[in-house]
Amino acid sequence: MAADDKTIHKQAAPVTVRIQSGDFDISEEIKALTSDRVDIGAVASFTGLCRDEGGRLSALELEHYPGMAERAIRAIAEDAVQRFNLTGITAIHRFGKIAPGGNIVLVIATAPHRQAAFDGASFLMDYLKTDAPFWKKEHLKDGGAGEWVSAKDADDKAKLRWLKT
Repeated sequence: MAADDKTIHKQAAPVTVRIQSGDFDISEEIKALTSDRVDIGAVASFTGLCRDEGGRLSALELEHYPGMAERAIRAIAEDAVQRFNLTGITAIHRFGKIAPGGNIVLVIATAPHRQAAFDGASFLMDYLKTDAPFWKKEHLKDGGAGEWVSAKDADDKAKLRWLKT
């Protein structure tokens, strides 16, 4: 580039979306998103874990619609990159039976500044909870039939805040 060329070449923001049965390593995922990048000033992450629901749950089973789930999450992630000027975003969601304490979902957003990273991660997570095609079934410790988990009003309300911005 010539010394008088003022054109700024912005590196494309990587968008990683994976749906997998196996666990993920948070540190490795952050490293993969930030390695060799000097334009990142903030990393915000969220990890969702399986709760034991007061000691009654032996596992949470997550099902998804393959192909459709990845496309839906990628569209939301790409929207987050544009909306918050992110330098990268990763979304990993697990499926299958997950025991209490196990990782379910990971969202990592990187940006030049902290608020954009926080907002990007929160935005993606709010949409994952409401719009991603996943279904959850509880498996109980007592062997009883578990319930399919219904969507929560609080998740819908959380998503509404992004419609205002």
